[in-house]
Amino acid sequence: MPAPMDGPLLDDAAGRLIRPYTVSGGRTRPTAALDLLSLVMATGTVPQTHLGPEHAVALGLCGGPTSVAEISAHLRLPAVVTKVLLSDLVDCGAVTARAPRFYDTPTDRSLLEAVLDGLRRRL
Repeated sequence: MPAPMDGPLLDDAAGRLIRPYTVSGGRTRPTAALDLLSLVMATGTVPQTHLGPEHAVALGLCGGPTSVAEISAHLRLPAVVTKVLLSDLVDCGAVTARAPRFYDTPTDRSLLEAVLDGLRRRL
């Protein structure tokens, strides 16, 4: 998996050198329906339009099914900005998106309780 974004866009001392809203061109609404748990995966199609460096890094993170939340964490960008970037990649055919499976089959109570117990132990 590629390393988190670094170089001219991110500085250890100063932080992000480009504001998140600039990365998305000021857009706050993705064109594709993406959830934080949606899985995105590269199709192998090369985008025909010019995309920014964040798009390239996001595309590099989509080698296998990867959640929107995970990509957002790697990019160090807010989830809404990541959704806009990924929806651009969906629109040009570079990635596919699949909704989380739990919408089809609700999660059972024992799993939710186990997650809650694990979170409580970490506090």
